[in-house]
Amino acid sequence: MSRYQKGRGAGGPTNPAGPVYGVISSSDDTAPNLADFARRPSLEARKSELGLFLNWGSPKMSVEVAAKLRERSWIVDVLTIFFGIGTWLGVNGTFIQLPLLVDEAPEGWSLPSYLSVMVQIGNLGPLLYTAIQKYSPKKLNDGWTIHGVLLVGALSCLLTAFFYNRTATVAGVDHSLALFVLTCFTALNACTSSVLFMPYMGRFKEQYMVTYFIGEGLSGLLPSVTALIQGIGKSGDCVLVNVTETGQEIYELQKTPPRFDTRVFFLILFALMVLSYVGYTLLNSLSVARREYAEVTVSEGNKYVYGEAENQPKADKLSKGQYTYLLLLIGAISLFSNGMFGSIQSYSSAPYGSQAYHLSATLSVIANPVACFMAMFLHFTSLRIITVLSILAGVLTSYVFTTAALSPLPPLHDQTVGAVLVVTAWTLLVGIVSYTKLGITTVMRAQGGQSLVWVGAITQLGSAIGAVAIFFAINYSDLFQAAETSC
Repeated sequence: MSRYQKGRGAGGPTNPAGPVYGVISSSDDTAPNLADFARRPSLEARKSELGLFLNWGSPKMSVEVAAKLRERSWIVDVLTIFFGIGTWLGVNGTFIQLPLLVDEAPEGWSLPSYLSVMVQIGNLGPLLYTAIQKYSPKKLNDGWTIHGVLLVGALSCLLTAFFYNRTATVAGVDHSLALFVLTCFTALNACTSSVLFMPYMGRFKEQYMVTYFIGEGLSGLLPSVTALIQGIGKSGDCVLVNVTETGQEIYELQKTPPRFDTRVFFLILFALMVLSYVGYTLLNSLSVARREYAEVTVSEGNKYVYGEAENQPKADKLSKGQYTYLLLLIGAISLFSNGMFGSIQSYSSAPYGSQAYHLSATLSVIANPVACFMAMFLHFTSLRIITVLSILAGVLTSYVFTTAALSPLPPLHDQTVGAVLVVTAWTLLVGIVSYTKLGITTVMRAQGGQSLVWVGAITQLGSAIGAVAIFFAINYSDLFQAAETSC
């Protein structure tokens, strides 16, 4: 380990023992104390990505995995996961709570359509942030801006717990106005995280981007687990309610009441948002976290220039075509994964039975953080592998869209193999998409500059286009037909 000296140049002084690692940041973000930085292995010592995959489970691979674990700071890993939880937690929680919200909302089952529009209003946050960073002579400091965004997210969850069922008359019709406004602020936190949180993580060593994505995956998993404990996922029981004169038995589907109400659910989300805020605060202030910074110069708010050292492999510089290709690719992936998958999953899997629907919904949510956890040990940044995984995701996307479009009678809907296929397809699809997005983000991070900001902006643009497109496809066309749940 080498000590570094804080300064304003492109790096620190050298010594006979080897290169000196340093973090050069803006005045608001400079580390106050000296820190140690782990050196990356030389090019000769690094295995090829394919070799790592083929040798998985071998003794040599086990040694390499153990070495990687020793290079990490688990305190920083945990804080980074907490930080990532505060991204889409509020939005995911609101949509997961829909089965209970629609029972009280005057909009009924059209409520999701309204909330989808409110989420898109949240995109004003990243637009405003990007405009200020580009055109304002005084750039926003990422550290303090993230504090503000997380506080907005936490307060919106807290207020939603107490005002989600308050209505107001708009144009002579009752609407869930309080829920709409609070969802806008919740979405402001979520959407802005794409162009703010991820670029902030660019100042840390590359491996911590993986744990950030694990936290982001947990922002969907934790509300789902909470909802399962609450009892939302239960399909209910068929109860005999009447017998006709001809002896025909009439059954009615009666759902079991939840173990706790919507207010408690949003208070749990508020507690998780507070945990995320505390995690970020410690991540931004503790010296153990500062020691895990990469050798990077931070200027103009979030513009990075990564340094070079004698024994560090130089990151491959992407050509303009490759750079554009990866941005378009992550935009297309986000269009489907963030914008459409959530809206069509019920159409795709519900025709195979309530058990298939709940399994596909649950396992696909779990697949996100699991895929990111695997990336801690099987980490690929090859454009060829990214392309292959994207093609595989495209094939699976075609399958789930076909089953959704053919609802309520998709292929094999009355057979067990059909249910197995659709659950497997959704689980693999979400896992592969999560893994591919992480690979693209890692490649773009190495390009420095504001590449991560572009990734976040394109991600949000693709998500918005996908959400609007599927909104009109579901509500203003006959393309998707819901499968009736009956006894």
